[in-house]
Amino acid sequence: MILPRLGLGCMSLSHAYGIPPSPEEGLAVLRAALEEGVGMLDTATLYGGGRNEELVGRALAALGSARRDEVVLASKGGMALVDGVKTIDGRPETLRAQADASLRRLGVEHIDLYYLHRWDRGVPIGESVGALAELVAAGKIGAIGLSEVSVARLREALEVAPIAAVQNEYSLWSRNAELGMLDETRRQGVAFVAFSPVARGFLADAVGDPEEFAPKDIRRAMPRFQPPFWAANAALLPAWRALAAEAGCTPAQLALTWLLARGVVPIPGTTSVAHLRENQAALSLVVDAGLLARAGELIDTRTVAGPRYGAAQSAEVDAESFDHTASELEGAPAPEGEAAASVSATGEVRR
Repeated sequence: MILPRLGLGCMSLSHAYGIPPSPEEGLAVLRAALEEGVGMLDTATLYGGGRNEELVGRALAALGSARRDEVVLASKGGMALVDGVKTIDGRPETLRAQADASLRRLGVEHIDLYYLHRWDRGVPIGESVGALAELVAAGKIGAIGLSEVSVARLREALEVAPIAAVQNEYSLWSRNAELGMLDETRRQGVAFVAFSPVARGFLADAVGDPEEFAPKDIRRAMPRFQPPFWAANAALLPAWRALAAEAGCTPAQLALTWLLARGVVPIPGTTSVAHLRENQAALSLVVDAGLLARAGELIDTRTVAGPRYGAAQSAEVDAESFDHTASELEGAPAPEGEAAASVSATGEVRR
């Protein structure tokens, strides 16, 4: 499967960061994305409890069947809101049911790329991938993806069926993918899709005071945006702004250009048409390799303070991680809202 160089992460149009826009405003962003030539829309069963898929479906319907092939439609299953609780469930019967529900909400007969959103530790990944392979054979999905997985899990999955893409977090400030996954996806001919490419707004210079985040903003549960780590991270921003100015672009564009130079597919999200166009413009930027190297030295694992997730959310993720001391996780705020808890298919509640 050939993916575009840059896609659109649609999650923030329905939940996660602050108060989401109205459906009409979200639809305007999606229509602008399609007009601007965005080549991939990324949604999921989880996002907005299904509302995000419905919104994306409305945008695709407006695009028309004649132009449907212009955009790669990606969605995810295996993680959903069940009675208000985020539930990780990779059982074959669950994935089949969720995929069918996604098709109905999206108003399509075929999803181009369908990810296992999280590996359910209570279900061998081969069983989950096998169910997705059945969906490929049935023509309901075009290709299989995996999200937040490790190299070991990717290799296990590849023994069962072809994997088209791995979607893990990757940006200047989250380098976990460099612990083997980037090399492995290149070796296996698997696309690497980078979510949160501008560090949940940090690298776009869009975070002022985290204390002003909306009550259900998922960043309230992320240590890097909270004491004692936020002050150290905020101290990096003046030099980051100066570097972007030297490159002749915005901070967000510099972050995206750094990723594009690595051959991965960033999927920045936004609720703003202006920011959407700003992100798309990164595709035509030419930034000196030496300046990109300096960006990688300024914002790096050595300079960013705190783990990307607290202990509870880290337990949901299979991807490789840099070691952090217990003291770093100590005192991390408890998750709120839709990130408050998850339950596995085995019934284990993770908080």
